Amino acid sequence: MLDAALYGDDDQAVILTYAWDRLLIDPLPGPRGTDDFTGLEPLTPAVWKVPAEARPIAPAGSTLPRLAAELPHTLALIDPRHGAEGVTRQLEGLIARLRPTSIDLLDVGGDLLARGDEPTLKSPLADSLTLAACCQVNAPVRLFVAGPGLDGELSPEDLRGALGPVVHTFTARDAETISRVLEWHPSEATGMLAAAARGVRGTCEVRDAGLPVPLTDESPAVHEVDMDEALSRNALARAIMATTTLGQVEELSREVCGFSEIDYERNKALWLKEQRPTQLDAQSILPQLSQFEAEARSRGVTHTTFRHLTEVLNLDGSQRDDLRLLLINSRPEQYAAPLWSLTAVDPDHTGQTL
Repeated sequence: MLDAALYGDDDQAVILTYAWDRLLIDPLPGPRGTDDFTGLEPLTPAVWKVPAEARPIAPAGSTLPRLAAELPHTLALIDPRHGAEGVTRQLEGLIARLRPTSIDLLDVGGDLLARGDEPTLKSPLADSLTLAACCQVNAPVRLFVAGPGLDGELSPEDLRGALGPVVHTFTARDAETISRVLEWHPSEATGMLAAAARGVRGTCEVRDAGLPVPLTDESPAVHEVDMDEALSRNALARAIMATTTLGQVEELSREVCGFSEIDYERNKALWLKEQRPTQLDAQSILPQLSQFEAEARSRGVTHTTFRHLTEVLNLDGSQRDDLRLLLINSRPEQYAAPLWSLTAVDPDHTGQTL
């Protein structure tokens, strides 16, 4: 969406990204590296392209090959196993190989600007690692924050003093370019960004913890942020700049922030192994859904994600797509693409409740 907005639909960007789909898609804690895939193609000695034909090696999972099949861009893998210095080398190799006209770092939500001690902060490691690497390359990098507050970790008020000018505000037309992808991709922050661009307003409940995220007129905005300001705020990014292993990054995250998000995933993975997922059938699921909706509305919640519903209803991550189809077919008036409205939406599906 950002690439098309800034550079036009014909731009062929290379998107360097993590294979880190969390436990709903990938049962293994933490990010995947190059050794976790077959079919990758070398772009540089340290960076590998993820084509549509690539496959994660079981039991690992990844959405990247399917994204590669549906997007016109080149997807390349950030491999964080060698810490910030390793990611820096990957960036420098790509820059030397591609000689790009621009290098843009995009964070949806803005937790990249966290100081590290915020009580609502849940997943600073990936963002801080990328920021640390981008601050060390010998090339100008522009930093953008889209959808301030949409990851549910920092509020728009927490971020307001650090955000620079608005460079674009996403519209329904922007969101339409990725609407097909969001029919299956589980990213909650991107889903809320697209929904906000389509006019959805209210409070969306996300993640396993049920974090409330406001969808406002500010939610579709993209702000430019000063890189030096971001680094001065982000204590974890400063601490990990010389790391050479992911283990070092984790240890410093525990010291600076009090936790490692990969530890959380490890503990959750053990807990999930002991659970027996619910069978997916309309007769049992729809009454449970109605009960959840009533309780959520009493909390002031207007929307949620199919990812959150999958966990609320005690379903296995592999059942998410089937749950989505079941609910849309049963109650199409509640589909506020790509979110689920807790009340009926208008016939144009702009997300306004009736």
